[in-house]
Amino acid sequence: MGRRSERLSRQGMLAGDLAGEGDVIQVVSRAFDVLRCFEGHEARLGNLEISNRCGLPRSTVSRLTHTLTRMGQLVYLPRDQKYRIGPSAVAMSTTMMKGLQLRNLIRLRLQDVAEQLPGTVGFVIPDRFHLVYLEYARAANALGLHESTGSRIAVATTAAGHAYAAALDAEVGNALIAEMERELPEAAKLLKPRIEGNRQFLREHGYVVACGLWSPHINGCAVPLWSPQYQTVVVVTIGLLSAMFDEKRLHKEVAPRMIELGVAVGGLLEGAEGELFNNRLERKSLSLRTNNKIVKTEEANDLEARTRRPRSARSVRARDGRR
Repeated sequence: MGRRSERLSRQGMLAGDLAGEGDVIQVVSRAFDVLRCFEGHEARLGNLEISNRCGLPRSTVSRLTHTLTRMGQLVYLPRDQKYRIGPSAVAMSTTMMKGLQLRNLIRLRLQDVAEQLPGTVGFVIPDRFHLVYLEYARAANALGLHESTGSRIAVATTAAGHAYAAALDAEVGNALIAEMERELPEAAKLLKPRIEGNRQFLREHGYVVACGLWSPHINGCAVPLWSPQYQTVVVVTIGLLSAMFDEKRLHKEVAPRMIELGVAVGGLLEGAEGELFNNRLERKSLSLRTNNKIVKTEEANDLEARTRRPRSARSVRARDGRR
């Protein structure tokens, strides 16, 4: 494997790719920019709306939407003179979601925390300047955030986003901020001044908190993990009412539970590597070094048993080049 392939495998994205340099094919990148404009399956957008959202000339957008419609990625609605997500895009996303047993196991782990803390707990994956909820859980008495599967949150204004950016290799993280400064300057002003402090805190403690960035009423705590399936950093996160959980309480009461959640989810991701599409998780013993102590855990397929044993994780503090 060449050096470029190794770096892509390690981080999922190169700094040059983020900055629009290197051998990135711009027409492909722009096509995905168009698809990102459609927040949900029911979203309907015209070429002018798409142009305004992704910052591309209307003529370019017109050519891209025509091609994407021919490919089935978009559907044209003559009555509205607008587009919506097409069957091919839906089919692609459905294929990626086939690892139902793994997702159910992750959801159970999220629910464990949601039953202890009155907030929304999520497992999110990155999508450029946003993160997307792949799974979530919350208690019946949860207040504040009400995200659901498929919801998108901004990198710059959330604990999950700050944890994700801090966990990236410095080169990639800095390129992400540089690109954000060009396209979303106001968002970059929130992330850039905090990135070095977040990196240091993450190295020392294994999590990141953000208070009042997205809303003055919401505080968050997040733990980034390396995902073998997606070959990138993913995040487990929780949002709570700031009136109930100030920053001190986040560190004292919430962070330990989120670190345990990261151990459990990270272990599931490690154990399910290569098994995302066939609903099989192998049993094996694993160990984790946490706070200079060795914690031994067992791998188990406990979807039906609903056991609560923690699993080992490859955390962002691992000494294997993945930070």
